[in-house]
Amino acid sequence: MRLAERGVRTGIPFVVALAGIAAGYALSVGLDGYFVYLGMSAVVAGISLLGLGVVTGSAGMISLCQLTFGAVGAWVVSALNAAEAPGGFLTWLLLGGLAAGVVGVLVGLPALRLRGINLAVVTLGLAAAADLALVQLQFPGVAEGISVERPDAFSDDRSYFLLAVVVLVLCCLAVYFLRRGRWGSAWQAVAFSERGTAAAGASVRTSKLTAFAVSATLGGISGGLLTGQVGLAFPASFTAIQSLALYVLAIMSGAHLIDMAVFGAVLWVGVPELLKRWGIPQDWGFVVFGVLGVQALAGGGNLGTTVRQLWYRRSKEPAKLELAAGTTSVEPVPPGPPVLVVRGLSVNFGHVAALSSVDIEVPENGILGVIGPNGAGKSTLVDAISGFLPNADGEAELGGKPLTGSPSNRARTGLRRTFQQDRVPPGLTVDAYLRFLARRRLTADEIGEALDFFGCPAARTPLSQVDVGARRLVEVVGHLLARPRVLLLDEPAAGLPHEEHVAFGERLRQVPARFGVSVLLIEHDLDLVRSVCDTITVLDFGRVLASGPQAEVLADPAVLKAYMGETELL
Repeated sequence: MRLAERGVRTGIPFVVALAGIAAGYALSVGLDGYFVYLGMSAVVAGISLLGLGVVTGSAGMISLCQLTFGAVGAWVVSALNAAEAPGGFLTWLLLGGLAAGVVGVLVGLPALRLRGINLAVVTLGLAAAADLALVQLQFPGVAEGISVERPDAFSDDRSYFLLAVVVLVLCCLAVYFLRRGRWGSAWQAVAFSERGTAAAGASVRTSKLTAFAVSATLGGISGGLLTGQVGLAFPASFTAIQSLALYVLAIMSGAHLIDMAVFGAVLWVGVPELLKRWGIPQDWGFVVFGVLGVQALAGGGNLGTTVRQLWYRRSKEPAKLELAAGTTSVEPVPPGPPVLVVRGLSVNFGHVAALSSVDIEVPENGILGVIGPNGAGKSTLVDAISGFLPNADGEAELGGKPLTGSPSNRARTGLRRTFQQDRVPPGLTVDAYLRFLARRRLTADEIGEALDFFGCPAARTPLSQVDVGARRLVEVVGHLLARPRVLLLDEPAAGLPHEEHVAFGERLRQVPARFGVSVLLIEHDLDLVRSVCDTITVLDFGRVLASGPQAEVLADPAVLKAYMGETELL
């Protein structure tokens, strides 16, 4: 049996981190003073790019005010230094990052309702307003010429550069483990599909705000480090145009990948330095970044993902679905009393009645099939039950308790669903996505057995290398591993060849006994419905046309006439 694998071993990131610190030490003693200064600037830019990689690359939101968060961190460090506050520089640096994180949450609030260009305008407007305010107010201690005091052990430029490298490495480790955890999976999920995120029981609001908070915290730390480097904070270091250029560089390099954030920081410092050596004004560096960013946006990719895709294709074979017929069967469990009961469900879109007084019951340990012609209201039924249509009329109970609230709340109470459209984020591995959907601790064996049962790709496989049909099965596996009371499947076999439909039906038939989950199945393939469902409900123009045992419903003349045609079942 193929078992799940956990990807990169836990110890490798720490080995890389130690190597990074060693490289920083070698550079601090081997470079002359000017290049140490450039290296320090690259470290500061790298931390800012890490933050942009979280909010933009992972969570998929536009933030054009990253250096504004840096200004917050610089302001806190300058103010605490001028006030001779206790704790010293490192404490002030941490407090500056936390203060920027709070500002990031406030900035992220518009992201709960705004997207795309609208969010870009809001964040760019904030950066421009902060730029003007800083010019008028100045940073604390600047007028008096109070220089920020570095820690005694890192008072000279070379040792301070080593300190900055250590801070950068710690930030990289933090981002690495956050991205591999539940927060990171939620960021990837919300970037690809907010509906899919809510259906997994994750809060879209929390996912967005945590991304902004982490991004802003890293920005604040970078601003505090810059203040310690220069000694005084100046508005020219945190302008709106620099935030815009940094965002473009993050998009072009793929800053959600830690190594590419560091590489982008080298470009941030190296391109202007090369222009200066060639006698070209350094402001042309913004033009270079702009051209590279336009190319990245037009191509729909970035340097980091391109390199990784090429490497994966050279070192791995494409992931294939292995859904062969014939699996080890488990003893079926007889259906019990209804676990999901819907009464009088009605949905109106203006003057159009999508659903009219629909009643359904899903039995405990049973599979209810819902069929009907296109436009009958099947997907609307699933949307209404799962909470995506809050204005629906009627009542629903799960396990005898009223089913109310948002989609994420309903998912947490034991109601899960899949979608007709692909809602599986390609930026995750199979393993990370399953753990995100399950929202509980899973063992590698548990994951491996579930994937093996459904013939899905291995746990370490990137979802970007998995075809649509296989991704839909991975989505089903993830929701089953969450152990809900009821799973609503909206055409889960779409994208599979017909012979694999039959094999999938064999597995789906065993779901109640193997996973303890009841199923409501929407499907157009009648062969699959026949092989899986004991009871069927037929919808037609938003109304229940027939409901009951499979043989009776499929033989009903009204069903034959309205849905399948007189000769369809002969």
